[in-house]
This record gives sequence, C-alpha cells and structure tokens, in this order.
Amino acid sequence: MNRTHRSALAATSLCAVLALSGHSAVSAQEIYESPSVGLRLGMGDDYKRAELAWESASLWNYRFDGGSRLDLVGELGVAYWDADGSRSPGSVWQLSATPFLRWTWSDRYYIEAGIGATVFSRTRFADERISTAFQFGDHVGVGMFLTPNSRLSLRYSHYSNAGIKRPNPGLDVLQLNYSLQY
Repeated sequence: MNRTHRSALAATSLCAVLALSGHSAVSAQEIYESPSVGLRLGMGDDYKRAELAWESASLWNYRFDGGSRLDLVGELGVAYWDADGSRSPGSVWQLSATPFLRWTWSDRYYIEAGIGATVFSRTRFADERISTAFQFGDHVGVGMFLTPNSRLSLRYSHYSNAGIKRPNPGLDVLQLNYSLQY
C-alpha cells in the first residue's frame, strides 16, 4: 500500500471515529453477547480486499477491576482480493478462521489481536508467488462501538506462510471494518 492510500484511509477512519465519539457508551452486558457479521474493505500494495466475516459471541471473557474486559471471539471470513492494473493473476479468493483476543475499556473502545489459518484459491496473485495456498494471518486492530450492536474498526493484517516454503513475500492490508451484532 502506498503512502497516499495509507494516509487517506487513516484520515478517513480518524474523522469517522472523532465524528461518532459523542455517542453514549454501551452496556457491558451487551458487549459480544451475540454473534455479528462484518464487512471489511482494505488496501495493500497495488491491490484491494473485500471480506464478509462472521464473528462468534464471546467464547470466554475476563472482567478486570475498573470495568475493562478481555474477550476471546472466533471469526470466519471469505474474502476477494483484486489486483490493480495489469498485475497477474488479477484476483484470488480467501477463506480464513481466526481466534481474536479483544480488550474493551469504557464499554466503548477496544484493541484486538489474532493469529489464524487462511487458505487462498491460488498460489500466485498480483505478480507475486506466495508458494503455498495455506497461509497464516496476523491481525491487530483498534475500534469502537457506535451503538449497542454496531462497531467500527481499523485493522492491519499480514498474511504469509511463516517460512514453510520459499518465496514467502507475504501480503499486507489495512482495512476498515463495520460489524453488526444480531
């Protein structure tokens, strides 16, 4: 992802967070009590990514003194990657399964991290050879609740095969996510 794309996405995300920060906090009992679906849009080095994801209700949680909490949630996703210009192959599909730890404070803001398994539909994409269809996905993000059942977050993800086979160029993407609990 070039510097201009990163700056534009970061600025847009920051504006959205600041504009929406006047909403009231979410009740701690409502956080992650039910599953959610999310739409994630992202950009990387000369490619774009769109994902539809399902997230489980909290599988485990720990409540700290002072009101913050740590939750374990599972996420399943299907994504479509599209390369810019004449890069070949120009598209690839991806399936992923990732457990996430999410630390929430003020019943409003959270940070998350997860490492999971992912499978690509091919081992070549956007003039890159990723060597193996099986890859690991490493994710870190920050987000906030907009309403008791909706969230907005910014997530950085890195996909690589962890050196199982060479070459291992990896794919990096910065993503904006909107999730809705149901």
